[in-house]
Amino acid sequence: MTNIWIGFEAGFIATVVLSALMLMQQARKLMPLMDMNAMMADMMNSSRAAAWLVHFMVGTLLYGGAFVVLLAMLQTDAYLGTGVVLGAIGWLLAMIAMMPMAGKGFFGMKIGLIAPAMSLMLHMFFGALLGWAYGSLIT
Repeated sequence: MTNIWIGFEAGFIATVVLSALMLMQQARKLMPLMDMNAMMADMMNSSRAAAWLVHFMVGTLLYGGAFVVLLAMLQTDAYLGTGVVLGAIGWLLAMIAMMPMAGKGFFGMKIGLIAPAMSLMLHMFFGALLGWAYGSLIT
């Protein structure tokens, strides 16, 4: 697990990029019902700033660490593919646990059919970024 810190760095980089996309989406009001930061703030009964902090902790520590563990478990150096798989796993967990907890229904169906599809694309994009960043940092 000597590469755990590189995983954390890669998680942070991917989280920064994803967060920028989320902010652009919010600014353009493309999908107002998919404001993940607002949903997290509501779920935590806290401020949006606290939700952003949790968002960065999850992306950096949880995903970054899980990525390194998954690489070791799979005994692979297919960073991009492993990241996409991890993103899909995270999406599935979000759809069956987080969306219902946020009051958005199983797979977010209370906010429409586009919610799970958009969320899957974002999670897989995040995973690909995570894998790319890790591969760039490890070499």
